[in-house]
Order: sequence, then structure tokens, then C-alpha cells
Amino acid sequence: MGETDLELLARYTRQQAEDAFAEIVRRHLDLVYSAALRLVRSPQLAEEVAQSTFVSLAREAPRLAADTILPAWLYQVAHHTAANVVRGEVRRQLREKIATEMNVLNATDDDWRQIEPLLEEAMLALNDTDRAAVLLRYFENQSLRDVGAALGTTENAAQKRLSRAVDQLRDFFAQRGVATGATGLAGVLSAKAVHAAPAGLDLTISTAAAVAGSTLATTTAITASQTLAMTTLQKILVTAALVSAVGVAVYEARQVATLREENRSLAQQQAPLAGQIARLQRDQELATARIATLTDQLAAANKTPAEVQKLRGQVGVLRQEKAAIGSKSALSKITADPETRKAIREQQKMGMGAVYGDLAKRLKLPPETTAQLKDLLADSIMDNIDVITQALHDQRGRSDVDQLFSAQDSALQAKLAALLGPDGLAEYNDYSKNLASEISAAQFERNLTGDAPAIAGKKTQLTRAVQEEFQSALAAAGLPADFQTVPMLNFRNIASEEFGEQSVALMDGVFDRVATRATAFLTLEELKKWQDFRKAALENNRAALLMNRKMMAPIGN
Repeated sequence: MGETDLELLARYTRQQAEDAFAEIVRRHLDLVYSAALRLVRSPQLAEEVAQSTFVSLAREAPRLAADTILPAWLYQVAHHTAANVVRGEVRRQLREKIATEMNVLNATDDDWRQIEPLLEEAMLALNDTDRAAVLLRYFENQSLRDVGAALGTTENAAQKRLSRAVDQLRDFFAQRGVATGATGLAGVLSAKAVHAAPAGLDLTISTAAAVAGSTLATTTAITASQTLAMTTLQKILVTAALVSAVGVAVYEARQVATLREENRSLAQQQAPLAGQIARLQRDQELATARIATLTDQLAAANKTPAEVQKLRGQVGVLRQEKAAIGSKSALSKITADPETRKAIREQQKMGMGAVYGDLAKRLKLPPETTAQLKDLLADSIMDNIDVITQALHDQRGRSDVDQLFSAQDSALQAKLAALLGPDGLAEYNDYSKNLASEISAAQFERNLTGDAPAIAGKKTQLTRAVQEEFQSALAAAGLPADFQTVPMLNFRNIASEEFGEQSVALMDGVFDRVATRATAFLTLEELKKWQDFRKAALENNRAALLMNRKMMAPIGN
């Protein structure tokens, strides 16, 4: 048997081991998502509850008691979170949609249809230990031996506790007119209580929660997705299965450990696009054949000038149609489906709201202006995704890519100036320019030792060192001082491998020079951890860039 939940959590807390946290998410996501779904009655809201639950775990991990039974803890937090969501999410316009979705999700078994609406209330009626036993045995289908070990008792004692707990559940249901036998109830719970969460949600949550756990504890600055905190956590850039995106805090995006999941996610995402791709190909083939036929007719037939002109017009129209069909091949796995695009745009809105939440507070923006800022940034991200896909489709070179995104940057700057004014724009640019140094120091802070003032002092010096070294590196490379040095926030790096490798190499050099400067204020152990941090940053950024490049590549590439 591999590491226990608490061993994984301890390794995550001590070593920033994102693979350990991802394994925890993998083990327990279905449990959390299913409980949330029964309470909020909406798959979308259930995803948000699940994300928030695991973000809470990332934050609270260092403070959990040694005897914590993690599934039970997660279940309880999910309940509290879902209750808050239910109170705040009573939206009449969603009722019909939610009812439809839940009709599809509800089990067809008669017993389950009667039990399911009452299950969460019944589970909460159990005491903590009994509830933990039922969750482990019937929701997560663990063996009696494992249940006993988790409860700190024997297999036989666990069996007796489960029997009593199931009897209590049966009594609860019976009092509400639902009769079921003990064996039947246990079987229904094992078969129906937990079903698979949406594909890719585990990767999304691992990325978001890991970032929140490392950065949020110290600053609400950035994950370029959520280094940040939010109840409705960002899934960030790339499709629900995906990613780390436009910026997730890069240094801990943990894509290296999860790239194995990418193939599975991509296959699932591509499946619904297969028909669309085939239709586009057939349309293009038909257009090509029709052009050839009309061209032959035009060349061979003895036509009047009017007829010749008509045929030429038809050929021209068909060529335009063929070109339009061909241009659709620049659709990516992200943008080909309107619903997926809409969902990703909402994810980016949440992520950017988190990234720039501190800036909004600093500028004292009213709520409506803050909302406009989030919309503006989310729209800019989606526009950049389109530009990336087209650039990859056209195989644009480095200089062309730079021009494309310089134009995108200029357009965004003009919109920001109109929204925030010149002083607000200057604050925005300064805030964005320093994200790399703020993130790095915030994420590394957990490795600093000493009392609170000493840690604060080291963090300030580290932030300054990273900031100054990045500015020196940009000047030496002939890049502008406001060049975005967080690799996943600079879209040039996705559209061009050359740009991407330059940015990662830039980061490597900066972190190396920071290590030299930090000998003046970091201990030998802290310096060693900084080198580990540097290595992880490079690996994770390369992996994240590669993943996003694949997801934004034109279909068929």
C-alpha cells in the first residue's frame, strides 16, 4: 500500500510536493464532488464547492491533527461550503436547467431515487466516527481492515460500528417513509453514492489548490489564476481538464507530475470534435471538387461572355468558401466548442479577479469597476488564445509573434486606460511587472526560518533581489522593462517555442544570481531549498507551456 493520506499531506506541507496533493485529490475528489452535488443540485456549483474544499485543505494542511481522518474532514468542509453556496445561489433562472441536469444524474434505481434526496441529512445525523466509517467503507469502498486502521480500531470493531451506523441510517429513512434493508442500503450506497467527477477536474483543483496553499497563505497575489483565493476557484486557462494556465502560479503549477493525465484529458476533449472536424474536411473536399468541375467547364465549353462571367463568379465564391472552411482549421481544442469557450472565459474571469484583487483594493475600485476590470482581462485572455491558435496554425516566426502580441498589448493598454485612468494604468503596469518577484517570494516564504520579523525581513530582501535581477536580465537581453516575466502570463511564450525557452532561460539565470545574492541573508539550508525551488520552477514552467501550446494548437496539429 502506498503513502497514507496524512503521509501525503505531511510531504506536501514540508516539501511543497504537489504530486502528493494531487494524489489526495485523486483519491477523494469523487466523494467530495458527489456530496456537493447532492446539496447544491448543480454540477457547476458542485465543481466550485469541490475546488473550495480542497483549497481549504491546502491552507489548513499544516494545522490538521495527526489523527485526522481525511475523507471525513473533507466531507464536513464540503458540507459547510455547500450550505453557504446554497444560501447564496438561489437563482430562479437556473432552476429549470438544474432540474434537467439532475434528472439525468439521478440514479434509475427505485431505492436510490428515494434515498438520494435524504442522504446528506441522514449522514449528518450520524456522529463523527460513524460517519467516517460509512464514508470510508461504502462511499470510498475501502476494506474493513483499512476502515479499522483509519479509525484506530480492529477490523471486527469496524464491522460492528458499520452495522450500527447502517441501522441508524435505515431508521432515519424509515421515519421518512423510505423502507430499505440493511444489506440493500449498504449495496445502494456502495453502488450509487459516489460517481465520477467531471474529467479533468482533479488536475484543475490540484493546480488551483496547490497555488492557493502556497501563495495564499502569504499573499493574495497571483497564480495568475488564483494565487489566489476565491470560493469559486479558478480553473484557469485551458479547458476544464486542463490546466495551469494563463498563469497559474507557475512555479508550483505541478504540471510535470500530471502530464500523464493530459493524454486522457485530450482524448476526452477531442472526441466530441471528431464529427465537426470530419464535416469540415468533407466540405473542403466538396468545394475543391466543385471548383475543379467549374474550372473545367469554363475552359472546355463554348460559352457566351455572360455565361463565362457567371461561371467565373461561381468559381470565385467557391474559392472564398473553401478559404473560409480552411480557416476553421485554426480552431483549437479550447475554442472549437462555444460552450467550452464560454466556460473557459468564466474561469479566466475568476482567475484574473483573484490575481488582480489586491490591485483593485489598492486602487479602491468600486465593485462595478472591479467587475469591468475582470471582464476586460478575461476577454483579453480569450482574444490572446485566438491569436495563439492562429499563430500556431500559420507557423508564424518569432518576429511576427512579437508584433501580434505587441498589438494585443497595446489594445489592452488602451482599454485599461479608459477604465482606470492614467494613474490607475500606471499602477496596473507596475503591479503586473512585479508579479514574478512577488510570487516567487510568497511561494518560497514557507521555507524561511526564524521568528515573524526575521521571516518578513528575509521575504522583503528576496522580493527585492528577484525584482532587481529580472530588471537587469531584461535590460541585458534588450527586452523592455515591463516585459512580463511570469512565463505563463506572457502569451508569446505559448505561440512561440523560441520565446518560451528564452523566458524560462531568463528565469533560470535570475534565480541563479538571486542565489548568490541571498547568501547574505539566507541560511545554508534555505539556500539549498532555493535551488530546489529553482529546479521545480523551470520544470513546471516548461511543462505548463507545452501543455497550453498543445491545447491551443489548431485541431489536427
